[in-house]
Amino acid sequence: MAISQPPFKIILGSSSVARRQILLEMGYEFEIRTAGINEKAIRKEKPEELVTVLAKAKADAILSRLEITDYRDAEPTLLITSDICSTENTFLQQLEEKTLVVVHEGSIREKPTTQEEARQFLKGYSGSHITTVNYVHVINLKTGKTTGGLDKAEVYFYQIPDEVIQNLIKEGIVFNVAGGLLLEHPLILPLVEAVIGASDSVMGLPKALTEKLIQEALTEEEF
Repeated sequence: MAISQPPFKIILGSSSVARRQILLEMGYEFEIRTAGINEKAIRKEKPEELVTVLAKAKADAILSRLEITDYRDAEPTLLITSDICSTENTFLQQLEEKTLVVVHEGSIREKPTTQEEARQFLKGYSGSHITTVNYVHVINLKTGKTTGGLDKAEVYFYQIPDEVIQNLIKEGIVFNVAGGLLLEHPLILPLVEAVIGASDSVMGLPKALTEKLIQEALTEEEF
């Protein structure tokens, strides 16, 4: 667990409510910056490649709007970005490592753009098993040191009733998350049979990996 007032600052490059909550639970204060990039304009064949380049592209976009020289003579500031996906198990067996977008039955799933697409995504999880993969990217703005890493978890679902799917679509929050998958939602959580790995990884920011990368990014600093 992080100390309450660490001798460095954090910029979280994400508008995700879940990522904010996770970083707060880790004991960190931070400011929010968003990348504002067109993620669909960035394409890669494999999900692990896609989430890696997306996380790095988010960082690059945020860096382009910062005056980096302002950070080099001040206390260390870490920029954290990440991307997430879920993959259907048979497709996962073809891959060695993953990053985080959503893949089901061999196709990458990003944020659904229509009600029908969201409905198809959620029905596909019903009674099924998926794997999520996260890529977390950390840059020390004072030293320029960059580090990153992958994390994986598995989620098993009970049958998801059509009424639940319809309510989630009506609420609209599924359109803001990759694959429409929101593990912590009160309508979805009771329908999760098991999570193998860390639930915070499924939510988009694995605590253990993030803490490890924060410490790695600070290793050249002496306090």
